[in-house]
Amino acid sequence: MKGLETMDRRSFILGMAALGTTLGGCNPDPSAFRVRLLKNSIPNQLPNQFKKQLKQDIKLDFKPVDQLQDLFNALQAWKQKPNTAQNSPGLPFISQSPELVPDLITMGDYWLSTAIRQQLIQPLDPKSWQLWTQLPDRWRNLVTRNNQVWGAPYRWGATVIAYRADIFRDRNLQPPQDWSDLWREDLRGRIALLDQPRETIGLTLKKLGQSYNTADLSKVPTLEAELQSLNRQAKVYSSTTALQSLVIDDVWVAVTWSTDFFQAAKRNPAIAAIFPNSGSALFADLWVRPASVQSNSPIADWINFCWTPDVAPQLSLISQAASPILSTLDANTFPDQLRQNPLLVPKPELLDRSEFLEPISDTTIEQYRSLWAKIRRSA
Repeated sequence: MKGLETMDRRSFILGMAALGTTLGGCNPDPSAFRVRLLKNSIPNQLPNQFKKQLKQDIKLDFKPVDQLQDLFNALQAWKQKPNTAQNSPGLPFISQSPELVPDLITMGDYWLSTAIRQQLIQPLDPKSWQLWTQLPDRWRNLVTRNNQVWGAPYRWGATVIAYRADIFRDRNLQPPQDWSDLWREDLRGRIALLDQPRETIGLTLKKLGQSYNTADLSKVPTLEAELQSLNRQAKVYSSTTALQSLVIDDVWVAVTWSTDFFQAAKRNPAIAAIFPNSGSALFADLWVRPASVQSNSPIADWINFCWTPDVAPQLSLISQAASPILSTLDANTFPDQLRQNPLLVPKPELLDRSEFLEPISDTTIEQYRSLWAKIRRSA
């Protein structure tokens, strides 16, 4: 699904190794706590740590999946066959023997409205979440619809500007600080942009002091001209190979997602990235419960565990996407590697200027499509 409302913003992430610890066997155990999660979004050691603190002896069955799109496809398949997860599309790790629908799965916030509308998930009860009321409003508002809570955010990332620090240093160029730097003459033809209308049009709106979620693009009279100018700056549009272009010197700057940047930076220390000063687009991974699940599993215990002050920094540092509870904790208690990372622990004012990509009307979707097509035709 690649529409504006269901596009997988990070579907191309192929992780490092799968979770090394999957607690549970091939034969389904109805009493097990079953979680299907995005690969690398939870540190390998956390399920074992969680098991040790449980009061009851429950088998844990945690299995990673490469792509968020696969998990969403599975939700749709489980609605058709609610008693089993057998042969769920896009889940090659599932054996041919029947497997029960999991208690929780990872879902990107971008799919939340669609999942609710298609009745793929069920509401959760935040009254049993000890730290729910401590979460900043942005996280609670993200998952609350019609006075019901549909998910628990456990990590987040942002759209960032990555650049080749060595090239900027060697050429005595000022590193980028904000979206407006993408229009600099000295970077013309050296920029890779995301091939996503809401991201690229959105950052242009942000540069103009507008919201990513502007409902009527016609009310921003300079938007088209700014996009045409940005289009002349770009060498490539890609949601999958922008960082590769950066590595091979094809471009000097790439708009990308923070989770992808961290993966690339492990292999290429010359790549740096900044959180734009005027704010950015945010995304979050959520725990959601498939609609057909009725088990009495320790869902609340797991959600509470992910948010605890001891676990949240560990999760953030190892998965390289920040826990939403971090901003409520004392940063002086974090490991230096986490505290000094401006993408995982940005200045509060940068986070305050940032936004999630909210659902937009069909009329606005058509405005985006029309404008995007016009800009890309002029390339």
